[in-house]
Amino acid sequence: MNRKRTAEFAGSVALGAWAAFAVLAVVAAGRHGAPLGLDRALLTWSLGHRPAVAVAVARGLTATGTGVIPYALVVAAGLYAGRTPRRRLIGALLGVACLALGQLARRGVMEWIARPRPPQQDWQTHASGWSFPSGHSTTAALTAGLVILAVRIRTPRGATPWCVAVACWAVAVGGTRVFLGVHWLTDVLGGWLFAVGWLGLCGCAAARWIPDAGAPDDVPRRPVPAP
Repeated sequence: MNRKRTAEFAGSVALGAWAAFAVLAVVAAGRHGAPLGLDRALLTWSLGHRPAVAVAVARGLTATGTGVIPYALVVAAGLYAGRTPRRRLIGALLGVACLALGQLARRGVMEWIARPRPPQQDWQTHASGWSFPSGHSTTAALTAGLVILAVRIRTPRGATPWCVAVACWAVAVGGTRVFLGVHWLTDVLGGWLFAVGWLGLCGCAAARWIPDAGAPDDVPRRPVPAP
């Protein structure tokens, strides 16, 4: 793997995602955080389509986007990506660091923008803090990105169904935040863009400065027989 090209690609992805996130943040922060028309329309739709079974499923799914589960998935992905004990440990530690630092950075942005959440009487689950960007959406997207990267490193062929499934999980977690009434759609979109930008930034840094980052696993070599 060409480290320079990897760093350039990751940096380009990060730059594009951050630019889009900045535009969306300006929109979300404008008019004292007032929602857009599409934000209101989706909340109105969810209020009229909340059977008990759907709400219970959404609550269970949204719970997977925070807490221990994302960290467990990232650790498992890091351990899976490496073929040697050293690489497994490095993969797990880097994944946890990327996720934890991303969550801290997201919280700082959230406090800075301070966008109000939808009306509390419309909530169908517990929520705390400001609204933009969505924490569950950001965490799930970061986790999905790291898991997909690990799967692609270890099994570059035949991994598409697993990658699609993980990506669908992250999208579904974001969707539950709107369905349960605790976030606007633009909050969820902001969380996804933030996650892509953060993953690109971490990928660029890893390819440039971390030894052997992104390189193929060490393959044990057979001893060369003496002539």
